[in-house]
Amino acid sequence: MRSPQRTSPPPNPNPNPTRSLVRDSSLVWLAGGVVGVSFGAIAVAGGLPVWVPVVMSVVVYAGSAQFSAVGVLLAGGGPLAAAATGLLLNTRNAAFGLAVAGLLGPGRATRLLGAHLVTDETAAFALAQPDPARRRAAFWISGIGLFAAWNIGVSAGAFAGSALGDTADYGLDAAFPAVLVALVLPALRENARLRGPAALGVVLALAATPFVPAGVPVLLALAGLGLYGYGRKGAAG
Repeated sequence: MRSPQRTSPPPNPNPNPTRSLVRDSSLVWLAGGVVGVSFGAIAVAGGLPVWVPVVMSVVVYAGSAQFSAVGVLLAGGGPLAAAATGLLLNTRNAAFGLAVAGLLGPGRATRLLGAHLVTDETAAFALAQPDPARRRAAFWISGIGLFAAWNIGVSAGAFAGSALGDTADYGLDAAFPAVLVALVLPALRENARLRGPAALGVVLALAATPFVPAGVPVLLALAGLGLYGYGRKGAAG
């Protein structure tokens, strides 16, 4: 005889993946908005019109490249030198774009929009997810949210201008590195083969930081990927 007591189904460990992705990526958005305020304030306090950092953040949307380009302009360099600096620093996004290309979805317009949203933080957050569907959702949720937060922050900082004083006093430059460390730690714990390349990248970036412009150490850190490829060849042999 069957028992009248029904066995309830096991609880869903993740009943609302969208809500959890929004919650997890909100820290990245917050950091993006805070650093965006710093960028907008620095640009306007240095003498640039308010519209320059605002339009740049919508059209270019590249944090470290924007800082460097504005630095060149404020130092007296021309627009071509500023653009060349930004392009050089943003070459790292080519590697990130290849890593997340499969997450963007079909359609030329979708892929064009997705390419505009590729950043260090969005790529790291998406690739840290456990399955393809969640990676795609994470990319779009984190990418759109970060784009909005960055531009809101830049606009706020630009309109506030010099009223904020020296933004370095607030330690805003530490926000993004702290977020990136939090994003990559799970991958380093799960895959021991990533630790050597990551450590090499950190050493190269730290060693170069005092001598090269902001953003270039990130490019040099990509050399650590060579150690990962060497390890794969050794394992195959």
